[in-house]
Amino acid sequence: MLHTDRGVEYRGAEYQKELQRYGILHSLSRPGKCTDNAHMESFFHILKGELIRGTSFQSGDELKYALARYINNFYNSKRLHSGIGYYSPIEYERMAA
Repeated sequence: MLHTDRGVEYRGAEYQKELQRYGILHSLSRPGKCTDNAHMESFFHILKGELIRGTSFQSGDELKYALARYINNFYNSKRLHSGIGYYSPIEYERMAA
């Protein structure tokens, strides 16, 4: 499943054809509800600023490795998140358990 906003690029015939080709179910935000995707928009903004911008990746595999390292070794374990009291998600989860 892939969730996106209702941008024209995501609703286009070619994009939809590719999703179908790979058996990907497309989930769309509700019309007029721009906040439906707010958490993901925030995450992608942070990801682009902390990892993507200014970086050149030599291959898809290099990008996948960098994303996995960023999410698992930094974003979830070390990066402090204001929405959860400036704890990392792993620290916050431990405290809540």
